Amino acid sequence: MTEALRSDEAGIARAAALLRGGGLVAFGTETVYGLGADATNAKAVAGIFAAKGRPRFNPLICHYPDADCAFADVIANDAARRLAALWPGPLTLVLPWRDDCPVALLTGAGLDTLAVRVPASTSALRLLREVGRPVAAPSANRSGRISPTDAAHVLADLEGRIDAVLDSGACPVGVESTVLDLTGAQPVMLRPGGVTVEAIEALVGPVARLTGLAGAVRSPGLLASHYAPELPVRINAVAVGADEALLALGRPLAGAGLVFNLSEGGVLSEAAARLFLGLRWLDAEAARCGLTRIAAMAVPERGLGLAINDRLRRAAAPRPGSGV
Repeated sequence: MTEALRSDEAGIARAAALLRGGGLVAFGTETVYGLGADATNAKAVAGIFAAKGRPRFNPLICHYPDADCAFADVIANDAARRLAALWPGPLTLVLPWRDDCPVALLTGAGLDTLAVRVPASTSALRLLREVGRPVAAPSANRSGRISPTDAAHVLADLEGRIDAVLDSGACPVGVESTVLDLTGAQPVMLRPGGVTVEAIEALVGPVARLTGLAGAVRSPGLLASHYAPELPVRINAVAVGADEALLALGRPLAGAGLVFNLSEGGVLSEAAARLFLGLRWLDAEAARCGLTRIAAMAVPERGLGLAINDRLRRAAAPRPGSGV
């Protein structure tokens, strides 16, 4: 049975004790709910993979209460120190491990780099300080499924598979953190997310984009099929079929019998915050209505639209072994 904890002093103390004891605790951040484990405990980290059914070659993000704690485990270059101005916040930096880093190798999937961030959530930061150790935390859902943005989503996927969920309410950003690889001569965006490329480039100059997935997966969230509802997803829809539900942005397309509008005003920050909620709702309601697919309207490729489109493309990607 999964404990439901409030994000008050007692709940945070209980969650921290469970984590220090090798347990699995889901907790809210500004992006999505994470499934946390003591990153220094290989057995606990393995429990994350087991609970999620997650491929072991897909590395995890380590969460810290501040930049000093994060940079104690990785080698921070000048770009990393500049970008720390965006912490706490939805930004993950991929950097080389320090020789004395206590994080279990399984956390980084055996790579020579570690993904680190400082979340911008009061309850998450209080939890991290209480734990006193880095916390590995991918999104708190079954691997490949829609990321959770409230505690009910976590329980729908992981009830009975984890020890507790620390309920801190809805996640205000609603899409995962931006992931930036700082190990080369130029920063490379591995995953667009809650921090825009414009904000990053204002601090460190031009950022390259990931162009392929050859070799090892260096970051969470890089599998081609990811964030997927049960129903197939069609993106950049300009019309709606009789068997489709509509994920709308702005004025909905005519003829849809079932609609979830990410933002009636077309505001990308609102759309990002509601994206996973919308996919979950349409997935459940469309099936009940006898609809067989989700059609998603086009989203502008700018600002948070990059992150939204990244998630939609992965939701729509062919799924291994499914032929979809």
